[in-house]
Amino acid sequence: MKLKTYIVEDNATIRENLIGTLEELAAVESVGVAETEHEGTSWLTQHAAQWDLAIVDLFLRQGSGLGVLAACRARQPHQRVVVLSNYATPDVRMRCAQLGVDAVFDKSNEIDALVDYCIEQGSVSQRV
Repeated sequence: MKLKTYIVEDNATIRENLIGTLEELAAVESVGVAETEHEGTSWLTQHAAQWDLAIVDLFLRQGSGLGVLAACRARQPHQRVVVLSNYATPDVRMRCAQLGVDAVFDKSNEIDALVDYCIEQGSVSQRV
């Protein structure tokens, strides 16, 4: 069973590379993408039963990933929200934790950790 994943990332190159990597290395199926806070919050809240994992960048073409994270606070217990950002500083990690984020990954050096996280979440969802 694939982990239905929604990606909020405004850089098309990063987004496409991320989708390709996760679909190849982890049991991930991309169910949609957004480039702005509004697109991300709208889709994730209006399609609440159609995703297992949301991967959110903090700096978007319009708005902020923080708004997307806040909109996901009322998600279902099995759903996970992670941040993938170039700005994974201790302060950012703390703010993300306050918003209920399950994990924060740095784009520059934690992609492997994100892949491992997705593999782990995929195996957990198969057991449930």
